[in-house]
Amino acid sequence: MLAIRPAAPGDVAAIDDLLLASFPAPAEARLIGDLCAEGDMVLLLVAAEEGSGQIAGVAAFSRMDVSVADRSVPSVALAPVAVAGDHRRQGVAEALVTAGMERLEAEGVVLCFVLGDPAFYTRFGFDPLCAKGFASPYAGDYLMATALQGGLMPCGVRGEARHAAAFARLGQSA
Repeated sequence: MLAIRPAAPGDVAAIDDLLLASFPAPAEARLIGDLCAEGDMVLLLVAAEEGSGQIAGVAAFSRMDVSVADRSVPSVALAPVAVAGDHRRQGVAEALVTAGMERLEAEGVVLCFVLGDPAFYTRFGFDPLCAKGFASPYAGDYLMATALQGGLMPCGVRGEARHAAAFARLGQSA
């Protein structure tokens, strides 16, 4: 059985190992480290096996600077999401993302953005049309958003969406 919980300091090595095994390059592991070090991590959740504490999955939500009509909109970016190979296709990613969005909604977050494959993320309510009106260096078919707070911020609004600085360093060599 897996328990979804906030990451603890003792989880750092296991999270790094999971990310290094899940992605072809170490960029995502560095991203999480940078987001935490720079104070931009809002919520880092893990799926841990009860008893052993082994980390089966991770989902990170980081601070974004989003504005609409010169007003700040409480927003986060979801990335990365990773699940250990032997736990894939068992609902672990869904449980992590759902738990994270429920918690963030309770804390007043209005929008959650993700940069990823629409075939995967639309199941969580992410929609490219919700992000389409936002100026962003990541604008395009793979930038999606979902409105929390019961749709307080309707899709189709125009504004600006800036990810934490650590995202701009993705893909750069160490």
